[in-house]
Amino acid sequence: MMFDVSHRTHYVYSQPVIQSQHLIHMSPRPCLRQVVRHHSLIVEPAPALRQESTDAFGNPVVTLEIEVPHRELILHARSTITVTAPPELDPARSTPWNLLDTHILQTGRRLDLDVLQYRCTSRLTTPNLDIEDYAAKSFRPGRPVLEAAIDLNQRIYDEFTFDPTATDISTPISQVLKQRRGVCQDFAHLALACLRAMRVPGRYVSGYILTHPPKGQPRLQGADASHAWMSVWSPEAGWTDLDPTNGLIIADEHITIAHGRDYDDVSPIGGVLLGGGKHTVCVGVDVLPV
Repeated sequence: MMFDVSHRTHYVYSQPVIQSQHLIHMSPRPCLRQVVRHHSLIVEPAPALRQESTDAFGNPVVTLEIEVPHRELILHARSTITVTAPPELDPARSTPWNLLDTHILQTGRRLDLDVLQYRCTSRLTTPNLDIEDYAAKSFRPGRPVLEAAIDLNQRIYDEFTFDPTATDISTPISQVLKQRRGVCQDFAHLALACLRAMRVPGRYVSGYILTHPPKGQPRLQGADASHAWMSVWSPEAGWTDLDPTNGLIIADEHITIAHGRDYDDVSPIGGVLLGGGKHTVCVGVDVLPV
């Protein structure tokens, strides 16, 4: 699949922003089964400093410094991306989750830091006893790791309700588990907390998903949104992406922007402002198959 993606974010401030600095994760990541054909990022007002680099997780990032007073900030990313579906999985042939370390030691393989760091808890994915109990229902001793992760992915899809009014960025995953409601970010964080309770490597993935309008209705411009899911590691398949919000093993309709330990590592726009007062933000996303 090839996609044209447009992601436009428009901030309006109640007071002038005298100066601002921003760290931007809006550039799609070149990775296995994904090729970035084109990417551009338009910034208004024009920054005095613009620097492109790679963060500690290998994601492309843009650093901006804006020195002119402004009441509005517009960031418009446009990309053309090709996504290829992964080979068909046989989850039952993956290593049992509780033998991952033993398998690595017996075969002489060593986990590199890119895998090892994703077994560690992060600020937004710290498990408690309730989360560990919830994970244990899928991660029975001796069960293949991919089979267990897919079961966890499906259980979250079946047992939780998508509700954008139920949570915000500060809602802890312990509350998400109790109320069984939330958004894609919450479900990805909960799934990762379950993986980390079991010491299974898992990472947070941010990106987009192709949405399909109801039959007979036109596609609404700007109605798509950013999306989040998880990726679980196994010796046989490497990283396998799973979408707990939709109960999917990801194929070729998800587009990766960045991955990290949780949302904090890959938030689309972060930074500091001098001035600005209160603000409103409007986000429009379009994912169109070419």
